[in-house]
Amino acid sequence: MDWTDRHCRFFHRILSKRALLYTEMVTTGAVVHGDRQRLLGFSGEEHPVAVQLGGSNPKDLALAAGICADLGYDEINLNVGCPSDRVQEGRFGACLMAEPELVGECVAAMKAAVSLPVTVKCRIGIDEQDPEAALDRITAAVRAAGVDALIVHARKAWLKGLSPKENRDVPPLDYGRVYRLKQANPDLPIAINGGIKDVDAWREHCAHLDGVMIGREAYQSPEILLAVDPVLFDEPAPVADGFEAIEAMAPYIEARLAEGVRLSSITRHMIGLFPGRPGARLYRRHLATEAVKPGAGLEVLFDAAGHVRRAMETKAAA
Repeated sequence: MDWTDRHCRFFHRILSKRALLYTEMVTTGAVVHGDRQRLLGFSGEEHPVAVQLGGSNPKDLALAAGICADLGYDEINLNVGCPSDRVQEGRFGACLMAEPELVGECVAAMKAAVSLPVTVKCRIGIDEQDPEAALDRITAAVRAAGVDALIVHARKAWLKGLSPKENRDVPPLDYGRVYRLKQANPDLPIAINGGIKDVDAWREHCAHLDGVMIGREAYQSPEILLAVDPVLFDEPAPVADGFEAIEAMAPYIEARLAEGVRLSSITRHMIGLFPGRPGARLYRRHLATEAVKPGAGLEVLFDAAGHVRRAMETKAAA
């Protein structure tokens, strides 16, 4: 939430043509009553792209799913994993791990409303739940409802005592639990999420499961996405490196600037480029200070990348 907006997704699509991109979570109320273009608008180049919904009322979710299908999304995903207080108060997200039958009803309602794949993203359990029993129960419920795939964040969510940020790191990862789930459900597509930081981990997980979801690592070090197409799909990467990615983003950025979008609204998603390279700190500093200024244009991004290019040339010549 508040990260993978349409600018972020367009940028990530430049780095991989094959990865399935997900929106930030959008509540059913926002879909039905909110500004749909602002909340759900996306560029055709983003396909394949899934919309992630938050909610617990089957009728509302069916209505929201239909709206999203009409907008052209490729998948409807129900969030049963977000642990934030705001989400709990709305009776959706990870707290639904305690109500598997309701989750099944939600999936069934969405399946009846749309012809798109309907998927669920969940945790292995919450609070004092036994992950063996909790994950089996929710899997059985959504399978009976016809779910098309399950994405499992391989750690518990502690709704009492941990902040949402802590829930992303503190509960221990249990990849083995997700592997066992797949062994027990060989015909159900299952992907894994949580703490996955490198290409070797992708290969290891894909030896056991049907897919890998990466969140923070894709955002914080986006050039890792350049490995998706060659490693997982045996296809060339769309661009060679971060410099080519910036060149490829330029027409999109110019078009958005002409619409009145601030440069920083786009470049904030690109600040993780060039990790560990000479000049990377100057790149980040330049964007942080210059892209936020009124009227900032594309040259700010090119100038920022120039710091890295010059530093690399200087190091190579030394």
